[in-house]
Amino acid sequence: MRRFNLSSLISLGIAASSIGLLSLLIPGRFAIASPGFSKAIAQSAPQKPPTYVPVAPPPLAPPLPTQRQPQDERIGEDYRVSALQPDYQGHLWVGSWQGLAKINPNTGKILSRIAIPNRTIGALAQDKVGRIWVGTYEGLLRVDPRTNEVTAQNFLLPSNRVLSLLIDQRGYLWVGTDQGLALISPDQGLLMTTLKNLPGVSANALSLDADGQLWVGTLESLVQVDTSSALVTNQISEIPGGVVQALTLDSRGSLWVGTLDGLLEVNPKAAQIKRSVTQLQGRNILSARFDKVGSMWVGTNNGLFRLNPYNGAIVGQVGSLPSSQILAVSPDTGNKLWVGTSDGLAWVSMSSYQSQPHFTFSRSNP
Repeated sequence: MRRFNLSSLISLGIAASSIGLLSLLIPGRFAIASPGFSKAIAQSAPQKPPTYVPVAPPPLAPPLPTQRQPQDERIGEDYRVSALQPDYQGHLWVGSWQGLAKINPNTGKILSRIAIPNRTIGALAQDKVGRIWVGTYEGLLRVDPRTNEVTAQNFLLPSNRVLSLLIDQRGYLWVGTDQGLALISPDQGLLMTTLKNLPGVSANALSLDADGQLWVGTLESLVQVDTSSALVTNQISEIPGGVVQALTLDSRGSLWVGTLDGLLEVNPKAAQIKRSVTQLQGRNILSARFDKVGSMWVGTNNGLFRLNPYNGAIVGQVGSLPSSQILAVSPDTGNKLWVGTSDGLAWVSMSSYQSQPHFTFSRSNP
C-alpha cells in the first residue's frame, strides 16, 4: 500500500471530500487502497440498503498494538462494568472501564481480551452478521469476533462520547452520543446521517418499539425518531425525573422507561405515559431488561430488583453484589443473570437468585 500526505493527494487531483474516512489510518497521513477498499469507506450514502453477508470487510485501521492482559492483571482503578452483550455464538461480551473481554457465560472463563485503543466503554451492540460494535468515550469501534481484531474505527459522529448503541430492523446501527444521534451502515462502515438537534441533546438510551421505530431517552424527554427518515416524529416531555437513562420493550409492546425518579410504562402508539410504578418511585433507574419468563430486572443506584410488570410489584431483590449501583443486566445468558455494577461484574442464579462476583472483573480479586 502506497502512502501520501494531504498535499500529495491534492496534487494528484484527489478531492478532499473523497478522503473522508481515510483519517481512520495514521493521523496526518493518508493511504490509497484498492478500489474495493475505497468503495467500502465512501462518504456518500448508497442508493439502496447494503446486502449483509457474514464476512467482515477489510480492516479500515492499521493494526493496534497488543494490549491483551493476563486474566489476573489489573488495569487501572475503575472497575465499573457498563455494558453487557450476548452474541450469536453463546458468548458474553463485557464492556468495562478496563476494556473489552469475551467470556463463557456458563463458566465465567475469560476467552479473550480485545486490544482496543480506548478502554472506557459506554455501550455494546451486535449487528446482524455477528460483528461487535463498541462505543467508547473516545469513539466507535467494530470488532470481528472471529479474530478479535478491530476492523473499523473513528467515524464522524456528533461527539466521540458514545452512550448507547442499537441495531434497527433493517440492520443499520444507531449511535447515541452526548451530542446527538448518528446512523451507520455496519457492513460498509459508512456514516449515513446525523441528528444533532435532538430534544434533550444527549442520547442516553435507545429502544425500538413494536413497529420498528426508534425511541431515544434524553436529558429532558423521550423522543421518537423515524428510522427511515431520521426525523423526530414525536416527543413525551412530561417525564417525572426528566432524565431518561434506561429503555426496554416488553412482549405486549409497552415501552418501559427508567428515569432519575422512577420507572414508567409508556404506550408508544399513543405516545402517552400509562403509569408510574409505585414501588420504584423516587429511585434512580440505571438499567432494565426482561427475562424469558417475563419478569423485569431493574437496576438502580441502590440495588437490583425483580419486578412483576403486570401489577408493578417488586417480587425480589438481589444482594451481595460488588456494588449497589447496577449499570447493566443480561438475563438468561448462560442460564444466569449477569450484572454489571459500578465496582465489578457478578452473576445471579436464575433459579435460586443467589449472586456471585466474577473476581477477574472485581476489586475484591482474591
